[in-house]
Amino acid sequence: MKKTLQHILYGSIALLGMSACGGAYTRPDAPIKEVPFTQVHLEDSFWMPRIETNRTVSIPSAFKECEKNGRFDNFAIAGGLMKGEHRGDFSFDDTDPYKIIEGASYSLAVKYDENLDHYLDSVITIIASAQEPDGYLTTCVTNKCTRLSGWWGTRRWEKINSHELYNSGHLYEAAVAHYRATGKRSLLDVAIKNADLVCQVFGPEEGQIHRPSGHPIIEMALVKLYKVTGNENYLQTAKYFVEETGRGTDGHSLNEYSQDHKPILQQDEIVGHAVRAGYLYSGVADVAALTHDTAYFHALTRIWDNMAGRKLYITGGIGSRAQGEGFGPDYELNNHTAYCETCASIANVYWNYRMFLATGEAKYMDVLERALYNGVISGVSLSGDKFFYDNPLESMGQHERQRWFGCACCPGNVTRFMASVSNYMYATQANDIYVNLYIQGNAEIQTERNKVELSQTTAYPWDGQIQITVKPEREQKFALHVRIPGWAQDAPVPTDLYSFTDGAKRYRVKVNGSKVRSKQQNGYVTIVRDWKAGDKVEIELPMDVRRVKANENVEDDLGKLAIERGPVVFCLEGQDQADSTVFNKFIPDNTPMEAVYRADLLNGIVELTGMAKEVEKDGTVKDVPFKAIPYATWNNRGADQMAVWIPVSAEYVRPTPEPTIASKAQTFSIQAPIQKDAPESASVISYAWGVNDQWEPKRSSDTSKPYFYWWLREGTEESLAYEFDQPYTVSNVQVYWLDFDHYDGNFRVPESWKLYYKSGNSWKEVEALGEYGVKKDCYNSLDFKPVKTNGLRISVQLQKGESGGIIEWKVK
Repeated sequence: MKKTLQHILYGSIALLGMSACGGAYTRPDAPIKEVPFTQVHLEDSFWMPRIETNRTVSIPSAFKECEKNGRFDNFAIAGGLMKGEHRGDFSFDDTDPYKIIEGASYSLAVKYDENLDHYLDSVITIIASAQEPDGYLTTCVTNKCTRLSGWWGTRRWEKINSHELYNSGHLYEAAVAHYRATGKRSLLDVAIKNADLVCQVFGPEEGQIHRPSGHPIIEMALVKLYKVTGNENYLQTAKYFVEETGRGTDGHSLNEYSQDHKPILQQDEIVGHAVRAGYLYSGVADVAALTHDTAYFHALTRIWDNMAGRKLYITGGIGSRAQGEGFGPDYELNNHTAYCETCASIANVYWNYRMFLATGEAKYMDVLERALYNGVISGVSLSGDKFFYDNPLESMGQHERQRWFGCACCPGNVTRFMASVSNYMYATQANDIYVNLYIQGNAEIQTERNKVELSQTTAYPWDGQIQITVKPEREQKFALHVRIPGWAQDAPVPTDLYSFTDGAKRYRVKVNGSKVRSKQQNGYVTIVRDWKAGDKVEIELPMDVRRVKANENVEDDLGKLAIERGPVVFCLEGQDQADSTVFNKFIPDNTPMEAVYRADLLNGIVELTGMAKEVEKDGTVKDVPFKAIPYATWNNRGADQMAVWIPVSAEYVRPTPEPTIASKAQTFSIQAPIQKDAPESASVISYAWGVNDQWEPKRSSDTSKPYFYWWLREGTEESLAYEFDQPYTVSNVQVYWLDFDHYDGNFRVPESWKLYYKSGNSWKEVEALGEYGVKKDCYNSLDFKPVKTNGLRISVQLQKGESGGIIEWKVK
């Protein structure tokens, strides 16, 4: 008998333990299997309204945007159904319809909608028309869109970052979801035909392309297709893409951006693009589980430990940097500039779920739940029609959700994820059942030798009382593993990255009214008994308001604490404070807080209230009331200040500064054309942000607060301008240059710079009275002969091969 991955990894001794009802318990030698989303039906007041909004608002809105922005037209053009020019700015635009189809399919399984079903049929017909005879399907290539040739080149499969395989992966995911939800093969047959081509083109044999996927997702998508079809080629090709990562067999340049810098077996730090990382390691976990490859799983464990121990936000978000949409160094968890892409939180859920399936350890579900209730759902408005691409943990009011994006990966990803939440609730192992998430509803669970109905009654996450009614088809002895979340104990996350400032109150588990022994194993209380219809399990999880501190290596969180209640992270939002300001307040540890459910606020939330300390401009401190709301619901009443990490003393507070000439100015980036000898009128002028916000930098590499940088510009001459609210006589500027390393291109102080003032409709250089400084880690002050003007302009010459930027620019 082939041993399961759990046995291979941990050995049978580690799988022995005491059940909650006493006696020895041995975990079965069998894989842990997910319970299909089609077998779990939710009836709660937290997720069901969101899922219904997703069905009635988000999905139709996203499909409408696809129609408006030419996503479907591109398929129709490729299929010869219409004539026209290919639209869109990216080679991966095909994935937008695929993701929404996947979400719509999940939605059909939750609640059948005849109109949506027919709409999907028509959309799939258009997609199928675009498929070439041999199965190839990427519309910008078929449509020969040379405007996008920088992505895909001049022929099929020419470039590693072409996104052709990324397109294929999302096609397969949509096809499997559609098939499982409807039983129809219309999109599945398209996916199979494409997958057969991919298996023929890529692989280790002579005549095949020797290259990883570039943008991962096809790895886990091929595994899904394998599970539906049983075609071994799909699993082997997924395994090939995993093994080829970091080898550079075809001579392409290795790069951290797509985790292609070294073979996965040699990796121990999570780096690069955060979404790609989550997708890749999800695929690796799938392949490792199906092929019983412990070496790959041990590598995944090392990488996961680095992520959860040094690079995970308290909200479950991952990816601290906008540059490369990815990870910075260990413990770089800046709040104001946190990227935390919505898609990355979703990818984090995928990866952690697969880690749980491979091990049966609740710590992975702890991270999944944290991302689920905070980092994922913050990505969509309560109205369902506006989305965050990035999810900061602090804002001055410059962040606001958008209806759509040029790079529209997040809206589609939210629609496909929201309706699939029930997929993560339960799992089986032979005849045993895992209860991972607490959401009111019913499930029909097929175990190895029985069918068991589970009914949950709970108001979670607002309340910690959960009742589970067990109804097996026939009486049988099996284990029910009920998860005790880390937040209900002494570990917000299963590493030392975050910790509570107080001790946890006791949780309780009862069966039919009798208390059971609560010894845990791997984060679960295991109840082994002869289960019969009507047995009731009661779980009481303490729902106290608790304060969380970060590891002392997380610089941006020093002197601050976060607020949690249950799995929900809270924040202060300007809307709820008397002076509309959050940065001038501190809340000492042990401050009493009252939690009250407000059905009339933000579609129903628990609101926290208490007394904070407010630091005035003159340094005096006074007591003021504060209110805190769930982080995931901020920015649903307009743009405003927000903070998750709150100072505990006046030392870390930022009193509201007095306005200055610079802080009242509008900032514009004046980007010269890349072509030489182009006229100045060809310059691109766009609104900029960050250099006049009055946050004081600690060093030139301090990216914790807003700053400005010249994206993708290296060695060029660039400009940044202020437009004042009125003419001022000025004679000094102070500039704090940006300077830090990044694998995708470094940022350096400039080679040189000049300062100009606005005179009528032209710019004139100031008469400098000192040197134009380019020092790091300090303000570079320049005195000049006084001028009366309504604007200043800095013109910089970037160092050869390097980019640059400005953290703060003062004017006197």
